[in-house]
Amino acid sequence: MENLIKQISDIGVVPVIKIDNAKDAVPLAAALKKGGICCAEVTFRTDAAEEAIRLIAKEYPDFLVAAGTVLTPKQADAAMAAGASFIVSPGLNPIVVKHCNEKGYPIIPGVCTPSEVEQAMSLGLTYLKFFPAEAAGGVKMIKAMAAPYTKIKFMPTGGIGPKNLAEYLNCKAIFACGGSWMVPGDMITEGKFDEIEKLTAEAVELLKEIRG
Repeated sequence: MENLIKQISDIGVVPVIKIDNAKDAVPLAAALKKGGICCAEVTFRTDAAEEAIRLIAKEYPDFLVAAGTVLTPKQADAAMAAGASFIVSPGLNPIVVKHCNEKGYPIIPGVCTPSEVEQAMSLGLTYLKFFPAEAAGGVKMIKAMAAPYTKIKFMPTGGIGPKNLAEYLNCKAIFACGGSWMVPGDMITEGKFDEIEKLTAEAVELLKEIRG
């Protein structure tokens, strides 16, 4: 898990993707790679997610592909069998977390309250998604929760973009951010992968500026 978190942290931003058609998966991954980000979270919000993960993992073995919006053990099994590197969920479901722990699947579940953080800690977790980030209080909330839970690190997702990315990444309790601004749904469905590559490259440049 530590090696995985280091990889995610080094990248800095995990593009959060909703794919309606699996045929778009490989061109999309190619655009992200060309733009400088070899990572993505493919959400299980559509029926194409499992096949999209399989295609990306097969075409680009070095690409860090996560399965997002995983709500059940069955989805977790399907995602990992398809080649996912790790599991991400919007909330903290003990059933899903325990299943992933038993199977050895790396999982980063979502939390937004101190009680959920403590429940996650009781399940042996130290790396958590903070969702929905902006709606749940943003950086101020993360800093407040990080004060008593010093070993917990967060990956905030939800409402994060170029204008507030620096504010998040400058927080020591945050190891990376999730975001969808470089992978708009309409650009994916319209096949505008050159534009996605450009947005990704701009995100990488912004990351370099933020990190000095």
